[in-house]
Amino acid sequence: MLVKTLTIVVPCYNSEGYLRRCLDSLMTRASDVEILVVDDGSTDGTGAIAESYAERFPALLRVIHQPNRGHGGAVNTGIREASGRYLKIVDSDDWLDAQAFDQVLRALRGFGSADEDIDAVVSNFVYEKVGKRRKKTVRYRGVLPVGRAVTWDEVGDFGAAQYILMHALIYRTEMLRACGLQLPEHTFYVDNLYSYVPLRHVRRLYYVDVDLYRYFIGRPDQSVNESVLLGRMDQYLRINRAMVAHLSEVWPDPTVSPVLKRYLLHFAEIVCSTSSVLLTRAGTPDASARRDEFWADLRREHPWLHQRLRHSAMARLSNLPGRSGKGISRLAYRAARGVVGFN
Repeated sequence: MLVKTLTIVVPCYNSEGYLRRCLDSLMTRASDVEILVVDDGSTDGTGAIAESYAERFPALLRVIHQPNRGHGGAVNTGIREASGRYLKIVDSDDWLDAQAFDQVLRALRGFGSADEDIDAVVSNFVYEKVGKRRKKTVRYRGVLPVGRAVTWDEVGDFGAAQYILMHALIYRTEMLRACGLQLPEHTFYVDNLYSYVPLRHVRRLYYVDVDLYRYFIGRPDQSVNESVLLGRMDQYLRINRAMVAHLSEVWPDPTVSPVLKRYLLHFAEIVCSTSSVLLTRAGTPDASARRDEFWADLRREHPWLHQRLRHSAMARLSNLPGRSGKGISRLAYRAARGVVGFN
């Protein structure tokens, strides 16, 4: 039975250097908030830090310890254990802005029983990039009407750098469970699926125009660091293929809004292009072969989607042949980096 307004799930693995900052940003006197820290088999002091907060704030925070299952496995546990009507994921190296947090909570409380079918709440997020004084903020003004419930048909066209990433989302918990989302375990980049697959089941959205989520990037060991990402391209491609398969399933469904279909295509284009441009940038025969295999599989399994995705402007730029083509592909890489936010 859902008894809280909001559950915040904090998946964490060996994050003792960042967890305190994250949890401090979530501390609230509100009795209708629940924080679930999912310690995913950490081998450092992460679990002990989380337990120290649970001892100090027993009515607010609970720790779940589990064997390592990866980010997806920790999120799955959080969804299963949540007691809030709404659910937000906050990674353990990120944090929330306190004033914006209060505003979002007020909005959630204001929905009331008559608005229980608001399935997703969207707010802005800020790239807190190491070494950068000027921060990039992703906002949805001009795309999502502010401060009222809307359907997909009332949503505008998303810009090149506007994606509703995990950092921007709060889902209605029962909707999230009903849609059957089960994230892959032991796989990075599952946040793309988390912010993609449930949208088919979102009937009404609500946009709170505040800069809530602070997304900490730029560390050399981070999963979105380019060198780390290149070493995990098998996992990135796995998620990429799952997104394309989902889009192929959604596209012919007449009950899904054409606006949502265009957005899902928009998101898939940038993820496919990022896969392509990273494998091109790797510059090895193996990487080139994997890139070609990816597009060949897409052509065989989803021919009409291949036509749309392979011939998008970004995909064409990321697959040009020859030395000059590689130079132009580097421009596509910089564009993808700006959109996706990897380092």
